[in-house]
Amino acid sequence: MMESLALYFSDSGRWNVLGTAPSLAETKTKISGMNGIDVLLLDVQLEDGWGLDIIHWVREQKIKPPVFAVYTAFDDFGHVSAAMSLGAKVYITKRRNKQELEAAILNALSGIVCIDESAQMKLNAVTNYSSMLTKREAEILTLVKNGLSNNEIAAKLGISIRTVQNILSCVIDKTGIKSRQKLERL
Repeated sequence: MMESLALYFSDSGRWNVLGTAPSLAETKTKISGMNGIDVLLLDVQLEDGWGLDIIHWVREQKIKPPVFAVYTAFDDFGHVSAAMSLGAKVYITKRRNKQELEAAILNALSGIVCIDESAQMKLNAVTNYSSMLTKREAEILTLVKNGLSNNEIAAKLGISIRTVQNILSCVIDKTGIKSRQKLERL
């Protein structure tokens, strides 16, 4: 898919494609030192990690922030809200074709935020992930975000580790975010 998109954009004559990268490490190598990138097209899932981590890295490198466009299979609330809160201006699912992706990117370059319909419906249904969590789920999520382990959370709250695991499982189901590392970044 990555090579097909690169070919589509470069063949159109409207874009100068600087390259593709299947991993965070390779992406960092390719864009390190560049300061004229207009659009950075990302996927949520890369070979070596969470594609959205590149947004933080670009900002840390003092690279002029491009328009961050996310083209991914994920349309759940957790992924969409995380991408948008990090500063993505485009969030399009892979159910959309190349022309729809290009139109969204062009709109974003004009200052219009573009979110795929299916993703937007999920955002509208849940305006804030915390509103769908119970008080205990939100409490445990906050402790996870503060870097506490399951053992530390259990000790702090006076509950069993198994209870912490069960509650975290509910949080994962409700947010759609499948890893602890991603939950910590919410």
